[in-house]
Amino acid sequence: MSTQLKHKEEELDAELSGHSAAARTITVAVAGNPNSGKSTLINAIAGTRLHVGNWAGVTVEKKEALFEFGGRKIRLVDLPGTYSLSPYSQEEIVARDYLVHERPDLIINVVDATNLERNLYLTVQIMELGIPVVMALNIYDEATEKGYRIDARAMEEMLGIAVVPTSATKKTGLDELLATALRVADAPKQRAPKKLNYGEDIEVACDYLAKSFRTSYPALIDNYPQRWLLLKLMEQDDHVMKELGLDNLDFLDQALHHLRRAHGEDIESIMADARYSLASGLTREVLHKPELRQTELTEKIDKLVLNRFLGIPIFMAAMWLLFKLTFDLSAPFGDWIGAMTEGPFKRWASAILTPLGAPDWTVSLVNDGIIAGVGSVLVFVPVIFAMMFFITFLEGSGYMARAAFVMDRTMHSIGLHGKSFIPMLLGFGCNVPGIYATRTLENPKDKVLTALLVPLMSCGARLPVYVLFVGIFFPSNSSTVIWSLYIMGILLAIGMGLIFKRTLFRGEAPMFIMELPPYRMPSLHSLCVHTWEKGKHFLFKAGTYIFAVSVLVWFLLNLPWGVEHKRDSYLGQAGAAIAPIFQPVGFGTWEAASSLITGVIAKEIVVGTMGEIYAPKKDEKKEVPTLQEDLKEVATSFGEACVKAVKTLLYLPQAEEQEEDRAGLKAAIGGSFTPLSAYAFMAFVLLYMPCVVAIAAMRQEFGTWKWAGVGLLYQTALAWGAALIIYQGGRLLGLGG
Repeated sequence: MSTQLKHKEEELDAELSGHSAAARTITVAVAGNPNSGKSTLINAIAGTRLHVGNWAGVTVEKKEALFEFGGRKIRLVDLPGTYSLSPYSQEEIVARDYLVHERPDLIINVVDATNLERNLYLTVQIMELGIPVVMALNIYDEATEKGYRIDARAMEEMLGIAVVPTSATKKTGLDELLATALRVADAPKQRAPKKLNYGEDIEVACDYLAKSFRTSYPALIDNYPQRWLLLKLMEQDDHVMKELGLDNLDFLDQALHHLRRAHGEDIESIMADARYSLASGLTREVLHKPELRQTELTEKIDKLVLNRFLGIPIFMAAMWLLFKLTFDLSAPFGDWIGAMTEGPFKRWASAILTPLGAPDWTVSLVNDGIIAGVGSVLVFVPVIFAMMFFITFLEGSGYMARAAFVMDRTMHSIGLHGKSFIPMLLGFGCNVPGIYATRTLENPKDKVLTALLVPLMSCGARLPVYVLFVGIFFPSNSSTVIWSLYIMGILLAIGMGLIFKRTLFRGEAPMFIMELPPYRMPSLHSLCVHTWEKGKHFLFKAGTYIFAVSVLVWFLLNLPWGVEHKRDSYLGQAGAAIAPIFQPVGFGTWEAASSLITGVIAKEIVVGTMGEIYAPKKDEKKEVPTLQEDLKEVATSFGEACVKAVKTLLYLPQAEEQEEDRAGLKAAIGGSFTPLSAYAFMAFVLLYMPCVVAIAAMRQEFGTWKWAGVGLLYQTALAWGAALIIYQGGRLLGLGG
């Protein structure tokens, strides 16, 4: 209501100042089913102007963009994807509350043209709000390829809303969609959606209720969309009744008396049937499918990837290929960043600070603290972005939903269902959004159990540790070794799930119902946008608290002031104090223990700390290149990295090169670990306590520190036990000490 009044005030102010109402910003809400192509359409329209945050008080993602089109300012609000506007999930509540209370100027309803009937159920509910609607008949190109013929004009006449065929992946129809949206927003009364008829019994009851409610509560009915409010009252929607402060309404029972006698007590089901009937009838009128339908490509592929025997091996093979491509393509660029941080960047910092009279400790802080610490993490930016790109590709193609379906049988064994596998898959990118994604699960026990297992999924923050160690100890089998760590996390999650099921979370596993979207080839633009959204958090962390921790670690390694050996510093003393705990698992050195201490903040800081601990002393006699030579080296080495990546992609032979970049760090680690202890160390980093941000996410999601504490304790114990079995078991098998 407040937003509606604000809009009226803006129009009045514009008129008084000699300007038209067209000067104000048009607010457009975008609503649609999951898998309707809504996110792709939003990204195609908004692109980099899209700002991501959270809706107030909840962890549901909020996306907004402000841009100009046709000389008008448009504020685009992307609502969470929902199948209905019933208050059964957090996404549905957020979407419904925004539309009811904020009253945007227009709703763009994104509808999947290949699944018209299912999508129209939400359309029918949106129309009840009385807000002007424009339908984006999306994925229209695929519907046409299947031989579907959709009469958009007939749909417009039946619903009283504008219908624009679009293809978000091919960016067709988007300009027409925005132009139509502006036209409808400027004439809301002429473009209001039709009042759909839900049948005589429902309409009679609705009319009776309207008269009675207007007499008893005139202010309430003016503050809400009238038809929507009446229908919610008829359904006895608990969320609405509580919000309005209404308990028992005598006239409500009178209004529903005949309806209950004719159709039964469950009014909500009667209303749902009426909406489905309308959606079904409309679909029959406007959609014409070919009589002879060939077996679609999606069905052919699903016979293979959803096979009960082949499904899991195919998933494992897909993950191995993902890692293989990730590390083969990103390695040259990671080496280039490493060479730049160890060479030109440090030299440039010294060249700038020394003439300014900066003391030696300041130069050391910048070079050995900031550049060495942050730089040793930035080396893995190409790996993170490459992995996010390929994961995004699997998500956009429709395969990730199949992976959840394939894992449903396995998840049932630990008291969960395939839907819980989705947060775990998100955990491969980052555990924090994986924990937040548990909100999509209906059962509170499912949410907690899934959140406890998500941190066992190897997130991108562990990748820097893996890449560093496999590059030293397993250079010829790097992708296979890293793949084995990911599989270890999955298998241990299953094992811990079995234990939790028999102890803390007894009960039957719930049923699993999930839509499998058709296979699609994601557009390059969409892949790039989503990859950036997922990977940018790593860059922001490197520029914020990883930077801060790098500075802190430098001070801890140099205090008490003037300490000669890092072992005697505050951090060295702390590492030495707990090092005996790690002696049985193969890495009982103060250096390793100190790195694990700082890794509590973020797992990638393990590498940054090692970079500072093992930082070699300056070689004063070494000839310093000129700025021109440095710039030439930067450009030449980057070009060589590009060529190397292309050759790797094309499987072309490459000349063997002796890598000198970061040689000091690699040599030091190579002298402190063996292949066996290195693998045990990577397993420990995979499993030990969640980072502080993940712990905070558990606290925020569940409102208590209890489950965060359980996760911290069990994961650390599990990490030590797994590392012990790997190291001592390997020694017994003669694999080295």
